Order: sequence, then structure tokens, then C-alpha cells
Amino acid sequence: MTETKKNEVPIPLWLALLPLVFLICLLTLSVSLFSDNSSYGPNQIALLLAAGAASLVGLHLGIYWSDLEHAMVEGITLALKACLILLAVGSLIGSWMLAGTAPAVIYFGLGILDPAWFYPAALIICALVSLSIGSSWTTAGTVGLALVGIAQIMDLSTAATAGAVISGAYFGDKMSPLSDTTNLSPAMVGADLFVHIRHMAWTTGPSVIIALSLFAIMGLNAKAGQAPASEINAARDLLEQNFTIGIPILVPLALLLTLAMRKVPAFPAISIGALAGCVVALIWQPDLVRHFGDPDGTMSSWAASAKGLLMALADGFSIETGDTSLDELLSRGGMSSMLNTIWLIMSAMCFGGVMERTGLLQRIVDQLMKGVRGTGSLIATTVFTCIGMNIIAADQYIAIVLPGRMYRLEFERRGLAPQNLSRTLEDAGTMTSALVPWNTCGAFMAATLGVPTLSYLPYAFVNLLNPITAIIYGMTNFKITPLAKEEEQEAAPAGA
Repeated sequence: MTETKKNEVPIPLWLALLPLVFLICLLTLSVSLFSDNSSYGPNQIALLLAAGAASLVGLHLGIYWSDLEHAMVEGITLALKACLILLAVGSLIGSWMLAGTAPAVIYFGLGILDPAWFYPAALIICALVSLSIGSSWTTAGTVGLALVGIAQIMDLSTAATAGAVISGAYFGDKMSPLSDTTNLSPAMVGADLFVHIRHMAWTTGPSVIIALSLFAIMGLNAKAGQAPASEINAARDLLEQNFTIGIPILVPLALLLTLAMRKVPAFPAISIGALAGCVVALIWQPDLVRHFGDPDGTMSSWAASAKGLLMALADGFSIETGDTSLDELLSRGGMSSMLNTIWLIMSAMCFGGVMERTGLLQRIVDQLMKGVRGTGSLIATTVFTCIGMNIIAADQYIAIVLPGRMYRLEFERRGLAPQNLSRTLEDAGTMTSALVPWNTCGAFMAATLGVPTLSYLPYAFVNLLNPITAIIYGMTNFKITPLAKEEEQEAAPAGA
């Protein structure tokens, strides 16, 4: 059995910060050299080099390499669920493109949505879908993907649209009792689920209202630059020419949303949705499936169809409609399209695992706690810790669980009800996870929507505003529930 040497001397703060500073420098260099393409290799190398730097510090502290290696493996293991979901989403996008499901949503959306109010409408649509199913990932991978496609055809900003999609998806996810993070946060601190949701409405509500106002202003100001009606009609005509458009091909979408509402786990639900897309493709797009699998027409009908389906699931769908921008929009998906994102996640989890195992992460948090004086600074410290966890550990669950464990007793000691902490964990841990390129959520959103994280970040207004709102509430002591009052409410008879 391997044992790690114990260190009696506390870890110096500069030593704990060294791997983090090294990572920040490498990521800054990566972005400056490669811009939006930095997540296609350079960021992964930066994270692995930073994990190496953290490992060297661990070896210096007397931790054996086998322990550090085990920490990296454990970190990757934590992310395997997200990796499986990513692969399933890739296959779902490919099969839905081939089936015409995604093109049909784009087709109908082009005929319904008003370009002037597109951005706030995108936020509201995604918020309602996510609220009903409790999943920001499923919302982004289905309705969100179609909305980005519609924006591209309407000559609207895909970055702003992705920001609206993510704002709505995370609002709904955060406020839904079906969401895993919404259940995880109160469970970590001992708060009631519905008390937690009601308490979050005070910080999330203003953030959404401000975001809707900003998107409305953006939409009205951008009206002059929108694609003319003739271009929109031309895109709809091309979709009709290349796909059989109709209500039945929306069955995979309806099936997936039904499974999500019935709380079927994400991986099997999305996989079933992908297979449903294959069935619909065979029934409603048989010629397209055969041509995609065998463009030269040398194979038998069944072999060409089978090959077309497997190609869509593995490597995604591609088409030539005669319109370059539409071809780019419709040619996507496949499990292989997610492999770069999985590489990014695994690299990030290696770094996070080593930072936690060496105690460097805890040393940084302990230093932060020294600056806590009142309620405002405690909530601000919790917010920044959650954001830091999203950056360092690259996983929103860790950004909720670890700060929840660290600050629970401190909130109780200061006479604050547990829902104050659970709300703060979601305001910062859940909402900022999609804003970090190498975080599992940020990597997923960028890969699924086809918009780099740093491009949509300035437009993810709800996600940006929520942590700020939480800090303001803490500083002003507004809607901060004391522990005594919370206990009185629990003791009060029903209907009192």
C-alpha cells in the first residue's frame, strides 16, 4: 500500500499559486497566438503542462507519483459521464440533420420568429424548455442548435444568439426542480429544495429581466443589418428541396423532450433520440440516406442506407445544397466532432485532480477565508471560490460540492440560513461553468452550438449578471435569511 509523506510545515501560498499562475500565462499565450482556435490543441497542452507543474510541486511536498497519477485518473473518471453525453449528442446532431429534424425546426423557425425580437425570443424559448426538462445541455443541443442556425440564415450574430440560448438554458436549468444541480446545491448544505428555488428567484429574476432588456435593444438596433426576406425565403426553399419537411419528422425532438421530462438520465435519453432520428431518416428521407451513404450508386439499397446512418452517427452529416452558408450550417455532428472537446475535458480534469490531491487548492481557499469579515465578504468569497473551481477543476459539480463543504459551517456560525449558501453556489458555480472554455459545460456549449466560448461569453448576460447580483445582495444584506428566521418558518404550522 502506497503511503504519502505527511508535511508538518504549511504549504507556502506562493507555491500553491505557482501552477495556477503558470496555467494562466500559458492560456493567455495560447489565446493570443491562436485566438478562437486555441481550444483545438493549444489549451489542452497548456492544461497538461500545468498539471505537470502541479505534479512537480506535489513531488516536492513529498507526495508519491503513484498518488498523483491516481488523482489524475480519478479526475478523468469524474468527467466520463460528461464525455459519454458528448458522444451521444454528437451522434444525435448527425442523425437529426440526416433525418431533417433539425432542418425542419430551422424551416419553421424562419417562418415564425421576428428578426427584431429574435434574441429575447431565443432566451425565452430556451428558458421554458430548460425549465420543463431541467437540462441546459439537452436544451442547447436541440432547440439551441436550431436557433443558432436560424440566426445564421437571418444574418444575425451567432455569438449573441448562443449567449441568449445559454442565458435561457441556464436560467431554466437553475430554476427547475428536475435539474441535478438544483437538487445538488441544497442537498450539500441541508436546505429544502423548494425553499432553495424560491430564494434563487430573488437573484435570478433581476438578471433575466436585465438580459431580456439588453437583448431587445440589440435586436432593434441590429434590424437594419438583417438578411432581406428574399434570402430567408430562398433558404426555406432550399430546405424544402433537399429535405421532406413536415410535422412527423419532429418526432425525435418530441420524444427526447418527453424522456427528459420523465427524468430519464441524459445519456440513454439522448442516445434514444439519436436512434429515433435514424428511424425517421429511413422513413422520411430514404433517398437522401442512400445518396449520403453511397453517392456513386454502386451499393445495394440496404447497404447504402446502413452506411449512411453509420456515417451520420460517427462522423456527422454533410450536404451540398448550392448555398455555401447553408451547407456549412447543415454539415455537422457525429461522435468524432466531440473528440477534441473530450480531449480538452480530460486535460482539465488532470490539472484539477492534481491541484486537489496536493492540497494546493485547499491552501488557496484557506487564504481567501482570512479576508472574510461580514456577510457580504463571505458571499463574495464563496462566489469567487466557485468561479475559481470552475476554472481550476473544470467541472460545475466540483464548483458546487467543494465550496458547499468548505463554507457550510462558516455560514451556520455566522447565523445564516443554509439557503443563502445553496443560492450562492448556483449563482456562481452553476452559472459561470459555461463561461470557461475548458470546463465541461463551456466545452460542451462551444462544441454543440458551434460558437467558441470566448465569442459567446460577452453575450451570456444572465450567466454574467447572476454572480454580480449575488454579491450585491450580500453587501446590502438584501434578501439574506437569518438562521433563526429560517428555523421559525420551519416550526410554523402549515397554513400559518
